[in-house]
Amino acid sequence: MSKQLLPYLDDYLLNLQVNNYSLETLYNYERDLIVFQDFLRDAKLEFSKITKKDILNYKAYLTSTDRMTSDKHATDTLLSPYSTNRMLSALRSYLKYMIDMDYPTPIPPDAINMSKVTKNKVQVPELEEIIQIIEASTKFEKNKKVALRNRALFEVLFATGLRISELVNLRMDKIDNQGRIYVLGKGKKERFAYLTPRSIKHLKLYLKVRPSDSDFVFVPFQGKNVNDKKNKKISTRYIQERIKKYTELLSINVPVTPHIVRHAFATYLAEDGANPAAIQILLGHESLDTTTRYVHASDRYAEKTHHDFHPLKDDD
Repeated sequence: MSKQLLPYLDDYLLNLQVNNYSLETLYNYERDLIVFQDFLRDAKLEFSKITKKDILNYKAYLTSTDRMTSDKHATDTLLSPYSTNRMLSALRSYLKYMIDMDYPTPIPPDAINMSKVTKNKVQVPELEEIIQIIEASTKFEKNKKVALRNRALFEVLFATGLRISELVNLRMDKIDNQGRIYVLGKGKKERFAYLTPRSIKHLKLYLKVRPSDSDFVFVPFQGKNVNDKKNKKISTRYIQERIKKYTELLSINVPVTPHIVRHAFATYLAEDGANPAAIQILLGHESLDTTTRYVHASDRYAEKTHHDFHPLKDDD
């Protein structure tokens, strides 16, 4: 990394580490702060002299195509408001650390205002379409072992609502005989996820052909990682690619990703009357507010609620 313009940056990152932040969070914060550091360098600004106007210019820089990535590459991709806010949040966190340590800080953290985010309603596929995607490997995969693995993978994904990172990192010793899965999720938050009888059936069929030399549940049968013994596991990119391919082959016109499947898991639980607090636990959310923003009841469910509960629903 080039010369640091942000004082005590390494100490800040160490502080995150000793406070039990995940390595992924550490990497993301460092990456985002390097972008700010490069902005200061290009603008010939000293950290000790930055003003609120400089922060405004930084926000403009983040939302422009002049922005450089953390690895010094030009990009013509515009950052989403969510990504912009993530980078501003990293800077806020760094400034809070400086204040906590009584280091000179040119502006307070709350001087950094987040960008307004338009909350678009996430469209989830119809349940019949989700089922088609889950079952697609049986129909389209010519390799029987791959078909069994992918069928089990997508059955487990929809049965549990796991994040894709949690799915690829799922280890054999985290599943008990009752179909419970111990999950150490985002922010090292512990929870249980639960398999359905249907997903258990297909998982057992896959486990009969699964190589036994890996600790991970879902493993590649071929490719460059096949000889990596205990550490071999399927990649998130492969799962994303398979969902996209199955969606195209099935002519489903709603965009589908592993994250959308997680949305669908929560939405259909809500539609069947599941308690939001229970859905919060199943998803591994810290706050119920996150769950209520995350679970979008469908228009069909809203219509049914109106018909069932309107005080003048009767025609007489």
